[in-house]
Amino acid sequence: MKNLALRLFFVLALPLILVIAWWFASDSSTDVYWPPLHTILTTFPDVWTGERLSDDVLPSLLRLLAGYTAAAVVGVALGTVIGSYRRVRAVCEPVLEFLRAVPPPVLVPVIMLFAGIGDTMKIAVIASGCVWPILLNTVEGVRAVDSVMSETARSYGITGSARLRHVVLRSASPQIFAGLRQALSIGIILMVISEMFAASNGLGFTIVQFQRNFAIPDMWTGILLLGLLGFVLSVLFRLVERQVLGWYHGLRDTSRRSS
Repeated sequence: MKNLALRLFFVLALPLILVIAWWFASDSSTDVYWPPLHTILTTFPDVWTGERLSDDVLPSLLRLLAGYTAAAVVGVALGTVIGSYRRVRAVCEPVLEFLRAVPPPVLVPVIMLFAGIGDTMKIAVIASGCVWPILLNTVEGVRAVDSVMSETARSYGITGSARLRHVVLRSASPQIFAGLRQALSIGIILMVISEMFAASNGLGFTIVQFQRNFAIPDMWTGILLLGLLGFVLSVLFRLVERQVLGWYHGLRDTSRRSS
């Protein structure tokens, strides 16, 4: 119980300090672009009603989920193949390095030419940015599979899909989840950017509309909502990671106690 309370303190202490600092720093502000925090918080429930949540927030989250899922499937699948075969890796590595260096927002106009301006374009933009950390971390995780473990599995007749599932992916899963964690933050950024181009709904579209109409407190509420969504998604991801990688965290905790 004491450890839980201490952990909660460390998690909440810095955000609380920053909110208090923001509150007092902006309390007497008369700048139209820097409204007081209490004005933003008062405006928040008036802006983000149930109707706006269903019309703007829900579509954004569904696009994020679709793009992120597509990137996860493609990234893990390609990363496993590339990491497992040295020749495939040698052929693909220069192309991967070139494509990874291209910023995903630059691809928005190109994707719009092929996918139009609907949800397909926005999902493709999110997937195009999220796939790289997942793919590259999967490649490194598969390459780092212990050779002794692989030989032991082969000697016991564990081959094919069983070896892939129980040896390769299980051993690489900590690295894969590291890529998935990085991709989540990238996906949120690209979700907003994609909705700023030829969109009719979504968080990015709504925030830009507030800015163009000089509804500055409303715009700040959108930014605040984005931060809250990012925090909630990060917490949910950590819970899933703890559940899936329970064996890995258990080994780490054991090694720490023994050392």
